[in-house]
Amino acid sequence: MLFSALVAGACGAHGQFLQKVTDPVDYVNPLMGSQSTPDLSSGNTYPSIALPWGMNFWTPQTGRNGDGWQYTYTDHKIKGFKQTHQPSPWMNDYGEFSLMPVNGLKFTENARASWFSHQTEVVKPYYYSVYLADADVTTELTPTERAVRFRFTFPKTDSAYVVVDAYNKASYIRILPGENKIIGYTTRNSGGVAANFKNYFVIVFDKPFTSLHSWKDSTLEDSVELTNKHVGAIVGFSADHHGTVINARVASSFISFEQAELNLKEIGSDNFETVEAKGRAVWNKTLSRVAVEGGTIDQVRTFYSSLYRMLFFPMRIYEKDATGQIVHYSPYNGTVQPGYMFQGTGFWDTFRALYPFLNLVYPDINKEMQEGLVNDYKEGGWLPEWSNPGYRSVMVGNNSASVVADAWLKGIRGYDIQTLYQALLKDANAAGPIPAVGREGVEYYNTLGYVPYDVHINENAARTLEYAYDDFSIYRLGKALGRPAEELKLYATRSQNYRNLFDSEHKLMRGKNKDGSFQSPFNPFKWGDAFTEGNSWHYTWGVFHDIQGLIDLMGGKKAFVKMLDSVFIMPPTFDDSYYGEVIHEIREMQIAGMGQYAHGNQPIQHMLYLYNYAGEPWKCQYWVRQAMSRLYKATPDGYCGDEDNGQTSAWYVFSALGFYPVCPGTDQYVLGTPLFRKTVLHLENGKTFVISAPNNSADNIYVQNALLNGKPYSKNWITHSVMQQGGEFKLTMGAAPNKAKGVSPEDYPYSFSTDKERPGGIK
Repeated sequence: MLFSALVAGACGAHGQFLQKVTDPVDYVNPLMGSQSTPDLSSGNTYPSIALPWGMNFWTPQTGRNGDGWQYTYTDHKIKGFKQTHQPSPWMNDYGEFSLMPVNGLKFTENARASWFSHQTEVVKPYYYSVYLADADVTTELTPTERAVRFRFTFPKTDSAYVVVDAYNKASYIRILPGENKIIGYTTRNSGGVAANFKNYFVIVFDKPFTSLHSWKDSTLEDSVELTNKHVGAIVGFSADHHGTVINARVASSFISFEQAELNLKEIGSDNFETVEAKGRAVWNKTLSRVAVEGGTIDQVRTFYSSLYRMLFFPMRIYEKDATGQIVHYSPYNGTVQPGYMFQGTGFWDTFRALYPFLNLVYPDINKEMQEGLVNDYKEGGWLPEWSNPGYRSVMVGNNSASVVADAWLKGIRGYDIQTLYQALLKDANAAGPIPAVGREGVEYYNTLGYVPYDVHINENAARTLEYAYDDFSIYRLGKALGRPAEELKLYATRSQNYRNLFDSEHKLMRGKNKDGSFQSPFNPFKWGDAFTEGNSWHYTWGVFHDIQGLIDLMGGKKAFVKMLDSVFIMPPTFDDSYYGEVIHEIREMQIAGMGQYAHGNQPIQHMLYLYNYAGEPWKCQYWVRQAMSRLYKATPDGYCGDEDNGQTSAWYVFSALGFYPVCPGTDQYVLGTPLFRKTVLHLENGKTFVISAPNNSADNIYVQNALLNGKPYSKNWITHSVMQQGGEFKLTMGAAPNKAKGVSPEDYPYSFSTDKERPGGIK
């Protein structure tokens, strides 16, 4: 693709502007964020070769079997091409197996590994190709939602083989030479599964086997069928000329071998090029829901690379049976059940912006996800807070309340909201079977109004703040559903529990003991302890639903803005004593050059938008543009911390549009500064909403004035419902801030404290 074909229009002071993006998938770099280590994350991503929300992803594997860092950009050898369902290296994978072409009878992961170069790597969302130097083989793959086509191009050799690795937690392999087929299953997982969990796979080659072996551990076997802790197969092919091509069709199922065969029909008679073309078309159609123009090529690449990363998790784990009905394997009880199911996300991360973006641009897929949550509750008894694929005990909060409430309040319909509301009530008032299900410390929270510091419940202040917001979400949903006034008042009252942790001396949130005294000594730079992967300077802003209440506690707008400013003025001081080491999130804050602002982790990501609540929106505009330009790039080191299932990408994509959902569960998006001269949202209801800023540039970052559908608009927010009606939001940009715009209280975004419809008697 020629650069000259992409670029048209004026040359800005800071680079060429792209006018029209016709194939957004061509701007995606799936390697963005893949240059990461446990000590320093640049995204902790891997190249996901898959369709949006597909059941199975594929990735080249450079790490060891079972290593969460399955692909690292700085590695030099590939050990296999792996089916993966991994949402994060910290959560690791489940249901994985791999294929690898080799030249010679080499099957253990180190023996079969081949040197490769990024110079010979072609990485697209729908296609991957690489030259494996040791084998002298080019491997290509292109996926459907549940299947994939491989193409291996061998040299002339009498030692052309393909290795299948079913992984090492009790696996099965069977070679069917008469059908050029291998079937098997892997039980490999990292938890969150029922005892009978298996991923059944089927592999069909287009050429007969000239030799075949099974293997277990490091021993070659002659058996065509083998079950052991770690088994696989290695099959040979005739390669009598240079350029011999071996094709393979692969599919898998969490249900059965028969269902895996059904899933293989997604490919049908399509050849490699047809599957590739269909995948490309799906990606272009999905990405084109958001069309941008009038940005630099780097900005467009970063935008669509980030949007690509948002369109994976939670992933489908449902399948279609022989009658075409939607069914799924339940990780909760090990049975096959009707209906949708999605897995592999942490709501602690994704409630903030990923799910709100789905509600805005892709509501139909979130409708399916909400139906899946109904099934989670019916089959497991609780809503997941982190699923991989079932309940996992990590992170804090009860943020399923936000995910459920925001979807309904943003107008998504067609699922059992009453059951989901009952699930929210249950989870809000009970501790679950593991700490990250339901609410740990709920008996204290519901009686004292906070989770105490001194009762051996870790990260207690973070839990309190998140529970308070979650109670607000329940209140808002309950109100929309016409629930009893007494019930609404209970959750509205609990939404104010954040006040119990505010230390007026420091103007910060602080852990509090059971007897009502503050935890002491208090170091606001101490990570962890009372907080989760952050410190008090990060979590103090976590009052999404009542920023005006927080402003009042801090002593008014001037004091509040001074505290916001202080985040960037202070040095990146930290206390890591709770962890006993410098965790990667600390290091990422330290090296970012933005003081205490820790954008590489989620708790503070909304904080830049809070200037809008205190009448200084131009400071939001400045810092948002700084974060976009300094902390993101479509390169292997392109994120400033863990990407986390689309959340850190969603911050960028929303911010590039010019607004952000500070408080999911309300109808408002808080305004920032758009990155592009024009963005068109192609909404599922057939309407289009256009954000235009014709004179936008690297210098003109400040909003001077705004027109909504041709009428002057002064608010620091815009509503979801207005966008859904279609129209145009036109902004005039400038190089200096307009300090007269957005300064009146009536222009400030929603806060519970100023909500005239809140239940009476609540302070």
